[in-house]
Amino acid sequence: QVQLAEIGGGSVHAGDSLRLSCAASGAAIFNYRFGWFRRTPGKEGREGVAGLSGYGHSVYADSVKGRFTISRDNAKNMIYLQMTNLKPEDTGMYICAAAPGPVSEILLLPMSYNYWGQGTQVTVSS
Repeated sequence: QVQLAEIGGGSVHAGDSLRLSCAASGAAIFNYRFGWFRRTPGKEGREGVAGLSGYGHSVYADSVKGRFTISRDNAKNMIYLQMTNLKPEDTGMYICAAAPGPVSEILLLPMSYNYWGQGTQVTVSS
């Protein structure tokens, strides 16, 4: 069983950058796929923001494409989400997710993941 803990949220202004980290424990992550999701005010459910397969293939929601980058460091059991040019609509609770197996056809859907962190809050003011 994998445990996930997100680090790095905070309050920033529009246009700022922020890097979120997700520390994975309980298993070596080299064969896992990972995703970042967010819960935003006024919306139900979790929105897939970025996904990364065990082969290094990444996918992004259209709303963050070109601004967010997901990456991993297997040696450190860490997953990252680099966010640049943040917008107020990026405000939300950001949650890291993981599942065994390197690939998934749908990396941005919650159904592709078994393990979830508690989340870290990101607030972007205009």
